[in-house]
Formats: sequence, C-alpha cells, structure tokens
Amino acid sequence: MKILTAAQTRQADAYTIQAAGITSTDLMERAARAFAGWFENKFPPDKQVHILCGPGNNGGDGLAVARLLQQRTYVVHAWIVGDAGKASADFKVNLERLPPAVQTKEIHSEKEIPNLVADACLVDALFGTGLSRPVTGLYARVIEALNRHQGCLVSVDMPSGLYSDSQTPEEGAIVQADYTISFELPKLAFFLPQHEAYVGEWHLVPIGLSEEFIGQVDSRLFYTSHTDAQQLLKPRKRFSHKGLYGHALLLCGGYGKMGAAVLAARACLRSGVGLLTVHAPQAGYPILQTAVPEAMTLADKNRKHISELPAAMETFNVVGLGPGLGTERATKTAIGQLLATCKQPLVIDADGINIIAASEKLKAQLPPRKVIFTPHPKEFERLVGKSRHHYDRLQDMLEFCREYKCYMVLKGSHSAIGTPDGKLYFNTTGNAGMATGGTGDVLTGVITALVAQGYSLEDAAVLGVYLHGLAGDLALPAVGDTAMIASDLVDYLSKAFLHLSRTIA
Repeated sequence: MKILTAAQTRQADAYTIQAAGITSTDLMERAARAFAGWFENKFPPDKQVHILCGPGNNGGDGLAVARLLQQRTYVVHAWIVGDAGKASADFKVNLERLPPAVQTKEIHSEKEIPNLVADACLVDALFGTGLSRPVTGLYARVIEALNRHQGCLVSVDMPSGLYSDSQTPEEGAIVQADYTISFELPKLAFFLPQHEAYVGEWHLVPIGLSEEFIGQVDSRLFYTSHTDAQQLLKPRKRFSHKGLYGHALLLCGGYGKMGAAVLAARACLRSGVGLLTVHAPQAGYPILQTAVPEAMTLADKNRKHISELPAAMETFNVVGLGPGLGTERATKTAIGQLLATCKQPLVIDADGINIIAASEKLKAQLPPRKVIFTPHPKEFERLVGKSRHHYDRLQDMLEFCREYKCYMVLKGSHSAIGTPDGKLYFNTTGNAGMATGGTGDVLTGVITALVAQGYSLEDAAVLGVYLHGLAGDLALPAVGDTAMIASDLVDYLSKAFLHLSRTIA
C-alpha cells in the first residue's frame, strides 16, 4: 500500500472528483461520513462534542462532521477560529448547511477561547495536510487550549500543526491528539517515533479515492498491510521435501551469549527453513544440541568465540550472522573472509553490524544486492552515522542502501525497510512488549529462513518484519506487554504463519 505526499493527496482528490463526476463538496461529505461513522462506533452520544474548525477545507470537514454527529443525537458545538468570511468555498457551503441545533461561535481573540467541559470530546479540524508554516498567534493559543484539555481529542486527517511529509519547525504549536483519523491512506508522519505524542492512535477510513490514480501514481513509500503480507507468503506444495526450502547457516553465539544463537535458530526453524546448520564456539555445542535438536551444529575450533568459517560454504543457500557473536579480533577476521569469499545472501545483525561499521574496508567488500542489515537505532548510527532528525535518518538509510547496494531493516515501532532502488516500506505490526532483549535475534532467524526458501531479499525483509511483529501481536493477549520475552515471539510464529495462510485459504 502506497503512502502519498500531501501534494499527491491533493492530486488524488482532484482526479477522483473529475473521474467520478462529483463536486469537491461531495468528496468532503464522503470524508465527513467516514469520520462520523468511526466516531459513532468509538464514543457514545452522552458527551458533548466540541469541534474546532479552521478556515480551510479541514475546517469544512469539521463543519460537515458537526452536522452529521448532530443528526446522530450528539450535542455538538462548532467553534470557528478566525474570519469565516475569508474561508474556503467548501467551508462556506458546509457552514450554511449547519442546522440551528449545532451551536456555532467564532473565536477572534484569545479571550474568546472557551473553557471546555472537562469530559467533552474535542475534534481538531483546524488545519489539514496543506500546512506549510509553523502555527503561531491565535491558532497556537487555541491548540495550547486543546492540549491542556483532559478529555478525548481526535484530529481530522492530520493533527493540526504537524507537517505530513517533512520536518515540522520547532517553534510552531502542534495538536497532541489521542486519535488521528486519516482519510484513505496514512501520512508519512504517522510512522516516525518523534510524532507519537501528536498522532496518538491512528486509524484509516475509506473515502473512495480513485484506485486508478493511486495505482498509477509514482511513490517509493509504502506500508505493509495484512493483504500485502498475504500476497508475499508462498503456500507449500503437497509433494514438498526439505530440499526445496533451503539450507541456512547461522554464524552466531559466544561465551555467555548462546541464548542469542538459540533464539535465532529456533526462529529460523519455525519460519520454514528446510535445513539449518549453526556454527558456534565449542562452548555452545552442547547447548545447541540440547536446546535446538532440529538444527545441525558445527563447533568452532575456539572455545569462546567464532574464529573461522565452516568448510563447504557452497552447500548453504544463505548465511545469517551476528546474534551473540562478539567482536574479538579472530571473529573480525572471519567476517572479513566471509565478505571476501561468500557468494550467498547475507543477513547481518548485532555484532555483525558492529564489526562492519568499524571498518571502511569491510564496507567496501559488501557484495551488491546480497546483504540485509537489521540494525536497531544505535547500531544504525555506528553503521551509517548520526542523523539530525528522523526524516533525515530515513534519507540517510536510503543513501546508504543506494551506495552499498544493500537492504536494511531499521528496527523499532513501524520498522522501516530500505532498498537499493530507493523504496521505503513501513511495518504495521508489533507492540511495545517487543522492546526487550532477544527479539532482534528472532528477527534474524525469521528473515534468514525466508531467504533460504527462495524469497527475494526485499520480500524476505518486508514479510519477515511483518510476521515478527504479528507474532508479538498474537502473543500480547496471553502475556501482556510488560512480561513479553523474545521466546514468546518464537512460540507464536506458528500462529502468525497460520494467521496469514488461513486467510489466504
């Protein structure tokens, strides 16, 4: 599913209006009905609703919502901020349509900003996606009043004051919404951690934007929906055997860190790999043979850390490395040998990233279009460098992927996946319970298994991240977000695969 810029969204509106033979006011009515339907399902009509409207089309949406909610027995107050005489044409149409039962007042100065009822529901319809300058003056004071309110605050399409696809200046006021109801598609701003306090919990409501336009518009920004993940998942054929699903090698584990190897191995096996070999230090041999009996284990000549590559590397379809690896000199030498000689795809996490990040020589040896990096934010800084803010971090990631012709999963809420071709995917599964040690090791195992089975690196990264988060979501009702541990993700991976495959069937 594509993510459109603010300019592309306006183009989609215009295309839809022309193709469907409707007016802009008709499209606004669609949006208002979609918002009102969500609102009615969320909040009972026993509380007052105060809708704060700006002079543009976002305010017009708010006025249409006011009329529709009043028809559904809500007690609605509409507050128009600024001069209604200078408002947009569609705003004026919806202002004229308001019934007398909707109490309407204008706010022209700070002293006219109302003291809102404590348990009222507030709707922010001040500014939409077209904002191009910081919110100051009277509008800023209104936003500050909204943010001080103790009741629920819902934004129409976009929290007012927040830029949808570029960095918001620090000096402007921004609504801190509890919920943001976006029309048709999400905004790029929703996926960045710096905006959590403003966006709150976001939901999409359809308004019938032209599928033809959305299908043909050029966008390199995507978010992975359930349907997208379904389409990526390959069903198994009846006459299958283990040789069809690849042989993966995991280079992982170190003295005191064999748990990381166990987690990666168990996740790899749960994600459908045909055969798995784990190369680990001698100290890890009995641990792996006991904890992961389905995997084959090779013992390094060194007792505490990996110092060599296995023989017959050509027998493997993919190599995953990093979990619990350590950064000893001998390990660094082995990683250098791997990059110089390996012809298979590589999934690189944890200390594998740290080793490569510290050496420009190793970066230069990265095989083109055969590497997936899976860093958390600190590992990303070591590998790519520190960014000024989250928008720049996305661009820095894409530039690194372009320069080294690699793929990257930047882990976090809405993990971002970058490609050498400049595409950027955002994940839509996962929860705060996954912010615990070992979950990244699980992800390494999942992606490694998918690559072994013949998925492209791009599809393996996108699908692997989605399944990893889905396993966490399925585990959440059973264990909660505080008590969740990485092993829970492994235990629920089977349910995640079933969840996708059953829906397909």
